[in-house]
Amino acid sequence: GSPEEIGVIQLAWLGDSVWELHQRLRHVHFPLKSKELHLSVVNEVKAKAQSKSLSQIEDLLNEFEIELIRKARNKTKRFPKSVNPSIYSRATGFETLIGWLFLKDPKRLSYIFEYLEI
Repeated sequence: GSPEEIGVIQLAWLGDSVWELHQRLRHVHFPLKSKELHLSVVNEVKAKAQSKSLSQIEDLLNEFEIELIRKARNKTKRFPKSVNPSIYSRATGFETLIGWLFLKDPKRLSYIFEYLEI
């Protein structure tokens, strides 16, 4: 099916894996042991880090992207007890955006990834 037929939670699930792969690619050249690489990537894919990344790009977002994130945030009903619900829903919104852009606009996704590196 087309990206338009995919739900926001499924887009978030996909976006989470795309974001993790991006982080792994960033870290692959670090001369670290496997466990150290794993821990450094885990720190980047936690909800708090994803929420922070969303804060960094919010000024770049268009109306459609803002609405997509809002829908994802509103869809998030369950939260891990270890994470603030607001942070978790923002992270879900970020993942949803990443999943959508991965499927619909890889150039835009690349731009956002590069912007987050600055």
